[in-house]
Amino acid sequence: MILSDRDIKKEIKAKNIILKPFKLNMIQPASVDLMLDKHFLVYEKNDNYVIDPKNIPKNLTKKYTISEKKPFILHPGEFALGLIYEETGVSDKLVGRLEGKSSLARLGLIIHTTAGYLDPGNFLKMTLEIYNAGSLPIKLYYKMPIGQMAFEYLSSPCEKPYGSKGLNSKYLGDKDVQMSKMDKNFKKK
Repeated sequence: MILSDRDIKKEIKAKNIILKPFKLNMIQPASVDLMLDKHFLVYEKNDNYVIDPKNIPKNLTKKYTISEKKPFILHPGEFALGLIYEETGVSDKLVGRLEGKSSLARLGLIIHTTAGYLDPGNFLKMTLEIYNAGSLPIKLYYKMPIGQMAFEYLSSPCEKPYGSKGLNSKYLGDKDVQMSKMDKNFKKK
C-alpha cells in the first residue's frame, strides 16, 4: 500500500524515511518531490564501439557538472546518467519507488529507464537514467523538480536489508552519479 502524506510525515519523524535536505513542502498527497543534482555522466561514443556488461570500459563515460547558470542539454534520443539532489533512504520495513514528473514526461523526458527502486536499508543519492524521447532538446537545470518518490510498507520487515552480508549491494550509500556495476555480477577468472 502506498503511503499518504500523513504516513510519510509519520515515517520521517520515526526515521524510517530519511530525506536530506528535507522541507515540508516537498510532501505531495502520496509522494515526495525530489530535485536534480548537478552531476552527470555522458557516454563517450567516440572512444567506445560497444558495451560489454561483463567488462565495462573505464572510459565509457565523461563527467559533466552544471550550475544554476549553466543547464545540461539533453538532445533527442540521447541518454545520460544524472543524480537526485536529496539523499534518500528507507528502513527495513519500507521501499521507495521513484517516478518521473508528468510535466516533464509531457516534454519527452524519461528519468529512469528501469531502476527507480529504493531498496530497504539503503540511503543514497539515487542515480537517474535520463532519456530524451522527444523531438527537441530539453534543458535540465540544477535543483529543478525532476521526480517524485512514493513509499510502500513491506508485508514485514525484511530479513536482510540492502548492504547486508552476502548480498551483492553494489550501490550501497552512493553519493555521486554511478556508472553500471553490472560487471560485478560476473565472476572474474
